[in-house]
Amino acid sequence: MLDDNIKSQLQAYLEKITRPIELTASLDESGKSRELRELLHEIAALSGKVSVREDGQFARRPAFGVAPAGEAPRIHFAGLPLGHEFTSLILALLQTGGHPPKAEPDTIAQIRALEGEFHFETYISLSCHNCPDVVQALNLMAALNPGVSHVMIDGALFQDEVETRQIMAVPTVFLNGQPFDQGRMELGEILARVDRGAAARDAKKLSAKEPFDVLVVGAGPAGSAAAIYAARKGIRTGVVTERFGGQVLDTLAIENFISVKETEGPKLAAALEEHVRQYGVDVMSLQRVARVLPAAAGKLAEIHLENGGVLKAKAVILATGARWREMNVPGEKEFRAKGVAYCPHCDGPLFKGKRVAVVGGGNSGVEAAIDLAGVVAHVTLLEFGEQLRADAVLQDKLASLPNVAIIKRAQTTEVTGADKVDGLIYKDRASGRTHRLDLEGIFVQIGLLPNTDFARETVDVSTSGEIVIDVRGQTSVPGIFAAGDCTTVPYKQIIVAMGEGAKASLSAFDYLIRTSA
Repeated sequence: MLDDNIKSQLQAYLEKITRPIELTASLDESGKSRELRELLHEIAALSGKVSVREDGQFARRPAFGVAPAGEAPRIHFAGLPLGHEFTSLILALLQTGGHPPKAEPDTIAQIRALEGEFHFETYISLSCHNCPDVVQALNLMAALNPGVSHVMIDGALFQDEVETRQIMAVPTVFLNGQPFDQGRMELGEILARVDRGAAARDAKKLSAKEPFDVLVVGAGPAGSAAAIYAARKGIRTGVVTERFGGQVLDTLAIENFISVKETEGPKLAAALEEHVRQYGVDVMSLQRVARVLPAAAGKLAEIHLENGGVLKAKAVILATGARWREMNVPGEKEFRAKGVAYCPHCDGPLFKGKRVAVVGGGNSGVEAAIDLAGVVAHVTLLEFGEQLRADAVLQDKLASLPNVAIIKRAQTTEVTGADKVDGLIYKDRASGRTHRLDLEGIFVQIGLLPNTDFARETVDVSTSGEIVIDVRGQTSVPGIFAAGDCTTVPYKQIIVAMGEGAKASLSAFDYLIRTSA
């Protein structure tokens, strides 16, 4: 199953294993079981420290567990961990085989100190670029703590379970048989949920930090560029963010980043973080900002966090980006992750053979419809305006697909369903008549909203909620700058955001020079 190049790379990784491990498989007579058997034996052939057993008694088949030789597995894969999940498999092999994980010592200690039994199940799709982070985080917890176990489940392979548990978005995580969470999660977020004292410890630790010269709020392209430019000036720089990479993490294909012909959002986000950390920037992830207090009467600016922590700085750069815009119609929130979705790459495979709608006729909407058309039975694209707004090449491709219908001048007014989505109601803006579409999934692609709620009482914002800035990135408050998609700068593009972040950082440095005693 693996080509020679991948085998060569995998063999090099397996040389890092320091103790024997067993791959215990539960198989049947299906084609997928034959593929899994072949995969496991190919892996075992690459290292004398890896062996395969086929006497597993797991409920799901095909499936296999990874464990030190002679121990019961705590890490399981139900299905073939290929595609985006192949890295999850490699890491599971290394960590089970004794190779030190790439995690902070405090995090490792926190995992090992967890008390209780935590049995996690994660439903994924192999095309989901958010799922591996969740799988790898839970696998690491299982590798380090005997009270934790985890199984990755390929939702496309175990459709009966997906239907029974009404899973319509990935990743979806269950803990001890009960729903735990959905969507992208980092290791720290998961630990904060199961370790109840974590938030208070974090708040105390953060509040004790020395003041920063420049504190950047947000770590997408704009925030990363701002942090790098500040740190290169030799000043004390910090970044506080919910997740490093921001919206870039939800972007699959990037083909317009100059000098890079093609890349993926998660790969770019990882490169941004590596570059930022190279300069010794203090990165404080998994933190949500509650409010910003400007400097006054000789005092420093303060960033108040939702966990109660307070950070201080001489200058602040707000680079909090944007999030998907919602339709704000009845039924949308009620059926989120029950048929209403926002990431076609992640959740599309769960709708295989079904009828879905895409709301939005810009580039994102048309790209989503094209991608989904290769998976689902039928796609209906609804556009509010009189014409699609996507690039001509995308419109031509969409028009060539036989299982796509396009409805223009359509205003979505309601999402319907019982336990999950069963339809959508829209109004024909030309005639005023309402119509119903019977379908099982709705993918919303109607633009972005700035993440500025926490700052609206501190700095001036536009009618659409964007932070108002001048040509230097300065907000209405001295010492507070802003950059990227959360601001009034036109054209929400990665390369534009990076330039704006650099500019705001240079302006902040100039401000510090001019205001220092």
